[in-house]
Amino acid sequence: MAYVNSTPMARKGFFDRFSIVKDNVLTAIRQRRIYERTVTELNNLTDRELNDLGISRFSIPELARESAYGK
Repeated sequence: MAYVNSTPMARKGFFDRFSIVKDNVLTAIRQRRIYERTVTELNNLTDRELNDLGISRFSIPELARESAYGK
């Protein structure tokens, strides 16, 4: 006796794959813009303003990375 199991495969077409890649690229671009904007804005603050916020200049890239990409 033969047994056949047919499982449908979810195949994604070219446009589905293209859409996923496009979404990933746009997300990466948005995250990079948030990172750059955060670094720029924090660097424009004076040392006193940064001190009032409890931020050192050394930690600006790390804070911007967390802001853009999460922890």
